[in-house]
Amino acid sequence: MPNFSYSDLLPLGQDTTKYRLVSREGVSVVQLGDKEFLQVEPSALEKLTSEAIHDINHYLRAEHLQQLTNIVKDPEASPNDRFVAIDLLKNANIAAGGVLPMCQDTGTALVMGKKGQFVLTTGKDEVAISQGIYDAYTTLNLRYSQMAPVTTWEEKNTGNNLPAQIEIYADSDHQDEYNLLYIAKGGGSANKSFLYQETKAVLNPASFMSWLDEKLRSIGTAACPPYHLAIVIGGTSAEHTVKTAKLASTKYLDSLPTSGDADTGHGFRDLELEQKVLELTRTLGIGAQFGGKYFCHDVRVVRLPRHGASLPIAIAVSCSADRQAKAKITKDGIFLEELERDPAHFLPETTDEHLNDAVVAIDLNQPMEQVLAELSKHPVKSRLSLTGTLVVARDLAHAKIKEGMDAGKPMPEYMKRYAVYYAGPAKTPEGYASGSFGPTTAGRMDSYVEYFQAQGGSMVMLAKGNRSKAVTDACKTHGGFYLGSIGGPAARLALDCITKVEVLDFEELGMEAVWKIDVVDFPAFIVVDDKGNDFFAESSKLVTIGTKLEV
Repeated sequence: MPNFSYSDLLPLGQDTTKYRLVSREGVSVVQLGDKEFLQVEPSALEKLTSEAIHDINHYLRAEHLQQLTNIVKDPEASPNDRFVAIDLLKNANIAAGGVLPMCQDTGTALVMGKKGQFVLTTGKDEVAISQGIYDAYTTLNLRYSQMAPVTTWEEKNTGNNLPAQIEIYADSDHQDEYNLLYIAKGGGSANKSFLYQETKAVLNPASFMSWLDEKLRSIGTAACPPYHLAIVIGGTSAEHTVKTAKLASTKYLDSLPTSGDADTGHGFRDLELEQKVLELTRTLGIGAQFGGKYFCHDVRVVRLPRHGASLPIAIAVSCSADRQAKAKITKDGIFLEELERDPAHFLPETTDEHLNDAVVAIDLNQPMEQVLAELSKHPVKSRLSLTGTLVVARDLAHAKIKEGMDAGKPMPEYMKRYAVYYAGPAKTPEGYASGSFGPTTAGRMDSYVEYFQAQGGSMVMLAKGNRSKAVTDACKTHGGFYLGSIGGPAARLALDCITKVEVLDFEELGMEAVWKIDVVDFPAFIVVDDKGNDFFAESSKLVTIGTKLEV
């Protein structure tokens, strides 16, 4: 019989995170018998949580910002790579002012806590943490995105971004500490978390890399690259595999061992495979949203044990709004990961003129026929600067418009007259023309395009991410265009490009209402044109074989 040997499934090394002191209030040490216990008041959890939600919506890690700077300085980066990186750095500087959040989709609040056995709290910790989340979302310029199911088919926005996902675990490794991880996960990157049930046939280098090439192309750009990509191979259950991928994408598992153990079967990072996958991502042609090298900043690959008859594989990404922070409560106070509050020094001395010499100015206030005629002169991937009026409509507004048309009402004139921007704003700060107002994922509106364009509407669409072939076909048939906007720089768009915002229709839908906005020098790229060309479809036709690309 083999000797008993134990290891945590995910054995983490020493925490090297730099923390800042938030407060010493609400924390004390009490003596019970011969043991000292850390007493944590609910107010401490509330304050820490509220502070964390604020910070992760306004500040980024210095390492992430440096990676954006590296793109700008890399001579192998495409002009579009560099343009996206510059815009994201500008956005980070605006968001760091603490008023406009870095992304308009301020996410679902996810909190994981590890509570030492000598930590005492009063009441239910989830309540105090939820209170902190409530305080942050209702007082800051953040967006409410949580839909409560009223019936199986009917939903209503909760109006406070609750409920949150909160998980508290017992921790015997740090007996007198309370360690937490705060994440704000937007819909775009959450929707790009995938679980695959594969077989042993994938577990060899050639088969795995071929399999992965296909899967990575399917991720597309809807979640706002450049990504922090995480891949988990194996797992004791499907749900644990997916959760591990999410944690790996936040860098939480960076201190895992880098080799396996046949006796304990613990998980580990495969650093060599991480580098090979990163090299693969740089050959995809997708780049930082509109062609180039930087589909990913970096890659994490975690190998887990598995049942011999199962091979779950999970893929997850953290997007340009790389929003997470560690926190801890000790006898010395409550601490939060130190994020970069002064990102200005990461912004290189590079102007837009150095990035691309072919920017096409488009006047959106022309009649639609003239806008379409101007766009038709330029190929896909052309960089545009839009000025004029846009109408903003997304999921619920599209559904309501279609319901009206199905009932015999004419298509609203604004859908014919203006280009339509798929987006939903965060709250508008006092004194500002707009709250953070970046694009949402285009694919959710794909099913409406043919129907709307046949009626003369949605002829020019603006959003992020790739579209289905049905959209390309509709644009070719009806002479329409899909323009890609940079996913990520919602604060910069609000401050620099959006000059006026007003509700146009369906005010009762809140952020999902139809809005009318005026924009100046709004950045975009032609992704689908009126001739049947689709940049992302062309990119997905490439098949990687080793290091050679064949079409």
